[in-house]
Amino acid sequence: MSGISYKMSNDPPRSLLLSSNFECKALMELARTTLMPSFRVPRHRLISNCTGKFTIDMHYLLRPDCIGKRQTDFVPSVFVGGIVYVAWYKENVLRKIEKAFAAGYDPALELASHGKKRHENVPTILEELEWDLDGPWTQHLRRKEQDLIDQIVHGEEFGHYFMLLGPKGSGKTTMIFDAMQAIQAEGVSMCDAHPDLEVFRLRLGKALNYEYNEDSQTGLFQRRGPALDIERALNKLEKVALRHSKRTGKPLILILNNIHFFDHNDDGRNILLQFQQRAEAWAASGILTMVFSTDDAWPFFVMRKNASRMHVVAVSDLSYKEALRTSMRMRMNAKHQKDDPEVFKKVITIIGGRLTYLSRVSKAKHMLEHAEHMLAVEKAWLLSQIGLIPDCDDDVMDEQKWSSCSWLLLRAFVQKREEDERKRAEAIARGELLEDNLQELPLPKISYYECRQIMTRPDFLEELDRANIIAIDTHHDVTPDSVLLLNAAQQVVNAPGFDELLDGVRDRVDEIESLHRTRELTFKDVDAGDRIRIAVDKGGGRLVDF
Repeated sequence: MSGISYKMSNDPPRSLLLSSNFECKALMELARTTLMPSFRVPRHRLISNCTGKFTIDMHYLLRPDCIGKRQTDFVPSVFVGGIVYVAWYKENVLRKIEKAFAAGYDPALELASHGKKRHENVPTILEELEWDLDGPWTQHLRRKEQDLIDQIVHGEEFGHYFMLLGPKGSGKTTMIFDAMQAIQAEGVSMCDAHPDLEVFRLRLGKALNYEYNEDSQTGLFQRRGPALDIERALNKLEKVALRHSKRTGKPLILILNNIHFFDHNDDGRNILLQFQQRAEAWAASGILTMVFSTDDAWPFFVMRKNASRMHVVAVSDLSYKEALRTSMRMRMNAKHQKDDPEVFKKVITIIGGRLTYLSRVSKAKHMLEHAEHMLAVEKAWLLSQIGLIPDCDDDVMDEQKWSSCSWLLLRAFVQKREEDERKRAEAIARGELLEDNLQELPLPKISYYECRQIMTRPDFLEELDRANIIAIDTHHDVTPDSVLLLNAAQQVVNAPGFDELLDGVRDRVDEIESLHRTRELTFKDVDAGDRIRIAVDKGGGRLVDF
């Protein structure tokens, strides 16, 4: 029993300290049924202190006239003791979940912020530029979406639940951690998804400080399974959220990170539906706000069908000017020597505004060389995934069909980028644009509908999205995953003989499919001079002789 302890003193020698009026009444009932049916503890034997706790004189409980001699009294005592234990255990489970949302508890934030350094008053290294680079580091890495993320995580946006959709490495999780750090994760809990639902079940239990009754004997008599255990955890969480909302007037925040890690099958879609149903109900009541984060678009397509209160926050790469400013700050933070501004511009032209790429390049000794190395690695990786094989065998026909359709789409992206560059050059020649103030072109976009026509295989689009070759946004526009990948694809497409290679692979795939559709008839015991007559009757009685 929680809060029960023994005090050692001279008078009385032993006493029992109870932490609540409920436990005091429960013990009195237990003693009455165990010792004798007519047992009562007089009021003068109960001592109450200013903290609301009660002390029972154990000498009184152990008096001979209070001890029953019938062994049959043991059965009701066990029954009442079990009731007291179960009631205490259920209340303790809710208290543990409340602790999971207390300030400073969240394990994900503690792990992410361990050893993290905050740099302030970083000196300016590029005096020739007019950008104001003075001030704290966080002010210059703050995304435009950060204000909305702060409002969501701080419990100021309720009545909805949210999905953060953007390519890998664009800064979604970083913005969430920054918002959690500002309030020490008070009222917030975060959990990472996993394709194995048993593993995800344990991660959710860790995030909520919930043991799924595995630390109690009552867990022996319940049906097990990831979906059932997750439903039990959400039931407990709902009770805690109701208490928290009544006490503070603000909703709790539950963040599911990287939900694209769930398998895109019935189990994965069912677990998303399970959370979405709760998110809809909790958003309507304002007791809890759920935040889903994903790199791929398929969870958005799945949840969009049943969503009525879901808001989608699109997170993209930094713009050209933002990427320049951020790379300079990262370079200063890495304590490297000042580089020529033209080097930064060339680097951004190669890798774009992806935060993970900027961080990697800024820490390198020679930025431009490292950016070119990253481009070579990206090109090699792209060819390893969807490289074309001329005169391929029928065993790899399906793989080459996927590769050829993928290159049809990438070639369309490259052609669109070259068309945009041509239009920009013409605008500069006409004086409509100034080359000094020119910003990098955005990634070329093609609508999802047009991509289906280009590839002729719409089912390949989701596979390319999962492979981080393309990205699909909330407007159903398709772009290359990053500027780095677009530059790698441009080198491959502009290589001599690429169009002939692509057409040859597509012709080879057509030949293999044609062979698979061809049927061969073999006649045995046919001698020279024998005639074979085959009749094709389509209603006209036509005879075809061979």
